[in-house]
Amino acid sequence: MRESIHRVGFRGVLALLWAATVYYLVFGGMYSVFDVRAMEQSRDEALSRIDRLVARTDSLVHRGDSLETVPAAIERVAREEFGLVRDGEILVRFVPPRDAPKAELDDR
Repeated sequence: MRESIHRVGFRGVLALLWAATVYYLVFGGMYSVFDVRAMEQSRDEALSRIDRLVARTDSLVHRGDSLETVPAAIERVAREEFGLVRDGEILVRFVPPRDAPKAELDDR
């Protein structure tokens, strides 16, 4: 009888140690499971942002190369951004009236 009580006590202590170990692995320590998941999500967001920035950089490099070598690209930028025209051309700009309501201007 004494031996069976001893076994139950040993099993209880063993179960308690196992439960404490599982608790420590999940919630304790320097980084819990929740902290690791948050760091993984943060890492994924940073990698996604890096990918977008690399794509944007590649696009800008490509645009810069075309502006250095392609005359049509230079002309397009000169026309669209600076309003330049060739000799003999007439520049026409459509300006909304000053007293027009803002909502009316947005519908155009």
